Parts: sequence; structure tokens; C-alpha cells
Amino acid sequence: MSSHAISPSINRVSERWLKLGFVLVSAALLAMVFALMGAKPAPAQAAPAAAPATAAPAAVNTKDIVGNWQGTLHVGQDLRIVLKVTKDDKGAYKASFYSIDQTGQPFPVDTVALDGSNVKLTVKMIGGTLEGKLSSDGNTIESQWSQGPNPFPLTLARTTPATEWSIPEAPKPVPPMAKDADPSLDVATVKPSDPSRQGKGFGFRGTHFLTFNTNLNDLIAFAYGVHSKQIVGAPDWFATQLYDIDGVPDAPGRPSLKQMGLMVQKLLADRCQLKFHHESRELSVYAITVAPGGSKLIKTTITDPNQQGFNFRGLGDLIVRNMNMTEFASWMQSGVMDKPVVDQTGLKDKYDFDLKWTPDDSQFQQFRGAVPMNTPPNTDPNAPPSLYTAVQESLGLKFESTKAPDDVLVIDHVEKPSAN
Repeated sequence: MSSHAISPSINRVSERWLKLGFVLVSAALLAMVFALMGAKPAPAQAAPAAAPATAAPAAVNTKDIVGNWQGTLHVGQDLRIVLKVTKDDKGAYKASFYSIDQTGQPFPVDTVALDGSNVKLTVKMIGGTLEGKLSSDGNTIESQWSQGPNPFPLTLARTTPATEWSIPEAPKPVPPMAKDADPSLDVATVKPSDPSRQGKGFGFRGTHFLTFNTNLNDLIAFAYGVHSKQIVGAPDWFATQLYDIDGVPDAPGRPSLKQMGLMVQKLLADRCQLKFHHESRELSVYAITVAPGGSKLIKTTITDPNQQGFNFRGLGDLIVRNMNMTEFASWMQSGVMDKPVVDQTGLKDKYDFDLKWTPDDSQFQQFRGAVPMNTPPNTDPNAPPSLYTAVQESLGLKFESTKAPDDVLVIDHVEKPSAN
């Protein structure tokens, strides 16, 4: 699978990075964004400071937006945007949206409307909206792209065949690895992270499994599906020594989440001589239950099991697509909460929902320090409610701290990663 880009998603693996990736954030988060999504920005090109001035096609309908448009978003890095608009047999607008410096794969546009000179399009899956005005000559759209609290200006210019930017070929999807494959990382390098690099991430790009700025707590939590507080007896350097991993599986195809975990398990045993045993201990956890009024969740309409998303448009501004409550709990545990999260809802379906809340200082601890983050002030009268209130009001669920027996990994022996 290829990666879609510009997203502040605090995600772990490319299997879930896809499909929901186009989110614009502050410049401070962009370094984290690219690596988390597994997408490399294209080599630097001379992107114009604004949409290029172009000669209009000979037969421009000044009251229509059918055609190809392009412009540049300035979000700490210049990102070239292409919008292709057509009409179907019934005269309804259709469109595709591209960020060509990151991927050749289009983002499907759900609605496109022209009301007088007012233009609006939406991409519901990622909560994106473009609103603007068509110029009197029909050749430019002065717009704002919104996908979080801060909109970004975007000037789109109608193109001609001579002026339009070329769209890179979308990478061919890597077929899934055989379900019965038990892969290892055949060739793997483990090296200390560059201290100047921001962010943190896991992913699968092309044929390579990659991590950056990951410590042993991160790696064990990923490999075994636990929270760092379920790792007991670890030395202090588990939380402070950061490593980058680049490895190639010894089996063809794109590994599943479980298979990625198996590869990291074997790598830890080989390169860190990791040995541990399991125990059940009573831990402080967050339990997700159904609120007294009942669930307000809506079942997903997505049929492809690989199309899942757990993405942030900003801190506390979450989009979830095609996930059950166990998966939601797992992602909240890995990216947001300071304790393990346990699903006690009994709900088995998969759902789509958006959730907005004002984070407190206990949340997103895994990423504070790895990337600049400013928690919205609780004193803002327009700030969303706390997570606990938002979950109950928006989803009909409860999210509360409690005690529960849970599995822990007790470290018996570990060494710093051996040289490559």
C-alpha cells in the first residue's frame, strides 16, 4: 500500500496509515507528519509562491468550474495541490484532489458545489473542506482549506495542457503477505536516532519496515500490543535511548499488523537478547463502557477491512474510521493515554466517528518532547470539553479510570541493541 500524506496521525503501522491521510497541521508538526504517514515529500522543486498565472483555455465558461486547477499550500513546506473537476451525466460535479509532492494517488472528493461564485468541496472521510470564490473571469479560485482549527489559504488557477503540473505515478500496491507466513527481518540495521530529528513513527514503506526515534518501551509495546506501563523491571535507558530501524522482511508481500509485531519480537530477541515472562497484575487502567443512555455510535459503511483510520487533525481532534471498540482502545492506549485502555463495551461492530476534546497534561505523553505540542488552554471558553465528557456526549460511551487485572511483561534480561 502506498501512503497518503500530510497528517498528524499518531499511528504505528502503515496498514492503518492509509486512506485517511490528508490533514494539514502547524509547521511544527510537519516533520512528524511525513514519517508517521510513511510518505516522503518529493525532492525539492521550485514551487511557486502562489498559484501560477496561466493562460485560460480558449473556451472557458466563466460560471463553471469544470477543468483542472492547481495551487500551492504553504504549511511550513510548499505543497502543490491539483484539483480535477468534471460533471457526470446528470450534470453533478465530481472531483479528485491531489497533493502531488507526496503521492500520485488522488483523494476522493465527496461533494462539490458552485453557488453563484461560491465554491465548496468536502472530503468527509478526513473532515476536509475547501471554500472559496470563483473569479469573474473564471480562471482562479481564492479559497481556504480547513481540516482543523486553522484554515490555510489556497489560490487555485485554471490550467492548460502547457502549464499543468505532471502528477507522479501512484506507487503500485504491495500485495498482502501470505497469512501463514512467519516473517523475520532478513536484513536489518539498528542505529541511534539523529537527535535533531523530530517525531516518532513505525511503518512499512515499499519493501522496508522502518521506525525512527523509537525507544525500547515503544518497540516492546508495539511488538506485544501492550502499554509501556505493562512493561515491568526495565532499565532506565528503555525510555531515553532512541533508535532507528530499517529492515526487509524475508517473506514477500505487505505484512499484517500481527506479522509486523512478530518481526519486531524476533529482532528484539536477536539484537537485544530480550527475555521476559508474563504475569497478571492489578493495574490502573482506563475502561471504556457504554453510558447509561446507550451507545450513539454509527456503523461504518466501509467494506474494505484494510481501510481503517485513527488520525488527528490536531491534538484532541480525532477521526476514526472502520474500527471496533477493541481497536479504538488499542490506539488510544498507544498514542494518547498514560495508562492501559480496556474495552468493556461488549460492542462488536466497526464504526465511523469524529471526536473533539481538550487534552489534559496526562495525554499524548508518548509524543511530548518528540515533537512540539501545545495543549489547548482549558480556560478558553470555546474549547471542547474534556475527553471524558466528549466521549459520553458524542459517542454514548464512558471513559473512566479504574483498577483491573491485566497482563504485564516482566523483563528478565535485556541488552542495548547490538551493532549492525
